[in-house]
Amino acid sequence: MLEIERKFLVKNKSFKAEAISENRIVQGFLNSDPERIVRIRIKGQKGFITVKGKSNIKGTTRFEWEKEISTTEAEALLKLCEKCVIEKTRYEIKQGSHIFEVDEFYGDNEGLIMAEIELNHETEIFTKPSWLGKEVTGEVRYYNSQLSTNPYKNW
Repeated sequence: MLEIERKFLVKNKSFKAEAISENRIVQGFLNSDPERIVRIRIKGQKGFITVKGKSNIKGTTRFEWEKEISTTEAEALLKLCEKCVIEKTRYEIKQGSHIFEVDEFYGDNEGLIMAEIELNHETEIFTKPSWLGKEVTGEVRYYNSQLSTNPYKNW
């Protein structure tokens, strides 16, 4: 139940031509404390509840537990979430043996596009696509839970 991932800014929208899937995501946070984040998400036609623990010092690894719930339950729980609900489209792009998840944000986070890649171990090597920009792994302001309380438009 450990999640190992790295995050990057995206330079341009050329990644869309490589996307193998695209889903609209709406998510909110019942708890955005970095020690124990509780997220509610609707992705496409599915609902999820996710608990994340505190990240390691590099920001690459943390505990993650996720369970699918009904969209009705997710919609009800979203009404209980902290202030800003995040809306984005997630694109999946296959690059070698990895999948990059690229999020294009809307609303108060309009203009922000980030990519993340999940890895099997922290030092795993992967191919970086040309549209991948600056690495922001471990930069707390780029965590979705922080974007809900301090959105991109306020930077």
